[in-house]
Amino acid sequence: MSTQMHTAPDRNAELNALQARIISRPLVLVFLSQFCTLTSFFLLLSVTPLFATAAGAGSAGAGLVNGALLAGTVAAELVSSAVMRHCTNRTVLAVGAVLMGIPTLALHSGSALGILIAVSTVRGFGFGLSTVVAGAMAAELVPPERRGEGFGLFGMVATVPAVVALPLGLWFAGHLGASVVIVATAVTGLVPLAAFPWLADATGHRPRQGQRSTSSAPQQGTGSGTSSGSGSGPRQQTLSDILRQKGQLRLGLIFAATTVGAGVVVSFLPLAAGISKNLAAAGLLAQAVTAALGRWWAGRSGDRKGHARLLAPALVISSLAMAALLWPASPIAVIAGMSAFGAGFGIVQNATFALLIEGAPAGDAGAASALWNLAYDVGYGAGPAAFGLVVSHTGYPAAFVMTGALTLAALPAARSRLRHVR
Repeated sequence: MSTQMHTAPDRNAELNALQARIISRPLVLVFLSQFCTLTSFFLLLSVTPLFATAAGAGSAGAGLVNGALLAGTVAAELVSSAVMRHCTNRTVLAVGAVLMGIPTLALHSGSALGILIAVSTVRGFGFGLSTVVAGAMAAELVPPERRGEGFGLFGMVATVPAVVALPLGLWFAGHLGASVVIVATAVTGLVPLAAFPWLADATGHRPRQGQRSTSSAPQQGTGSGTSSGSGSGPRQQTLSDILRQKGQLRLGLIFAATTVGAGVVVSFLPLAAGISKNLAAAGLLAQAVTAALGRWWAGRSGDRKGHARLLAPALVISSLAMAALLWPASPIAVIAGMSAFGAGFGIVQNATFALLIEGAPAGDAGAASALWNLAYDVGYGAGPAAFGLVVSHTGYPAAFVMTGALTLAALPAARSRLRHVR
């Protein structure tokens, strides 16, 4: 009898939690800001290497330009949590927007390699700050009861620029001229400044319903004595703090293992022997679409049944999907493989971010967002670099399968995470 009396209220509480409103005006502004930041990033991503070659820098110079962009991004991610301890979230977002937009205006077709590298480094630093603080702001604005679903929506918004802006930048440069893509990049990079007056100085720190549930929730997987619910408020974490927490570091490594594969397919699928350019483009499009859908589905499912339970199946899916590239001449194998890889990658993206935020002190998502973004960029950059060294000895099919095996190597960590939650 008593069991029945307790079951109904528990179910009602769960239903009320799942009906909590996700979208708010500040969150929409964060979404739009991140959308414009990513649009600015991707518009110029493939254009600056063309500028370098036009200036006579050759393929080596073209590689250095985007290498500088990545180096600036990683540098920002390493210091972002420390910056966010001393500056308000909206200030960091504004600084990132300025660094993304203003330096772009110094570029032109045939810019000297030194200018291209300097601008790319500064833009990378601004991009790193913007993505980390946007993730932290979204984490603080989404109701804890629907955190995963909110992150899934955030991921879908972030996917569109990668699909649209990357080819659009090349089209602008080829048909409308370099000045058009430069101005478009600068303007979209500066758009987040317009949100500044409407974002609270300390997004997420103002009282709101549901904040207590985050503070009182068990800190799953932190592996440390970090408190998130003390009355005086915990000291904000730095990236070095979170790297010392075994559970959080494990999540970062799990995510990095999947971003290696993502970086490899984006960089090398169009180059693989036996895969036509049109088929590679279709495969990458399928991967991007299913990754967005996977993030959204993972958010809804994780909010209801737990995010940790999604990690192991998603890793297996991502790993086995790479085996489809053993048949590079088969359109069915390539499209199916890239679709499955995208779905698994999207699920891991959302689940690891949600679990990192759950493991962070209430109202202090900066370090967790920094770790997630750092894992993304390190895996995305290191994967293609290592693949390029291996593929000349093994051939593309075997190298793709080895990449999948590396993803599968994270499976014990995912299972350990699930056992810890249970």
